[in-house]
Amino acid sequence: MGNSLKNLFRKVKVYLHITKASGIARRYFIMNGFDGAMTIFGIVLGSWMASVTKPEVILLAGFGACLAMGVSGFFGAFMAVKAERERHLKDMEEATKNRVDPIHYEAARFVVVYVALIDGLSPALTATISLAPFISASMKVISISSAYFISVPLSLAVLFLLGKYLGKVAKENGWLYGMVMVVVGALTALIIFLIQLFLGA
Repeated sequence: MGNSLKNLFRKVKVYLHITKASGIARRYFIMNGFDGAMTIFGIVLGSWMASVTKPEVILLAGFGACLAMGVSGFFGAFMAVKAERERHLKDMEEATKNRVDPIHYEAARFVVVYVALIDGLSPALTATISLAPFISASMKVISISSAYFISVPLSLAVLFLLGKYLGKVAKENGWLYGMVMVVVGALTALIIFLIQLFLGA
């Protein structure tokens, strides 16, 4: 079992090296993770200001939005990466007169699914973290008020961690990147609050 996993990870590493897809996967993870976190943050804040008292409503809206983002992200990335890999392979075939090493075809097939899964699942991952308090509220473990109070800072923490990771990737100040993400979240909260005032909700 241990050797099988080692061989699998080694093969994945080789595939990513051949296709140079690590950067693409990271980019999709950060972008769509950010989309998922911000979407749920907006849903939670909007629900709070609208005095939504049923956690099931928030969960349905949140997971529904994430499902839509996930499906869209998966198939969008799948088709885009597939097209890019096929074009790359055809260029290689022309350059080598159809003497392309079979591992390039294996790597291309793997990377298409790998990147698509990251694209599709990253919004659900970040969203689930922010929605976790409402899952607890729906099970009567905590109150809906507590769920709101926990979810908002949790969402900001997710944004901060995404920013910190982005800073690490860029080899820059991760704390600065994290704080920028938090500021974006705070501005979103302010805009939602202003909309509420404008609508008189």
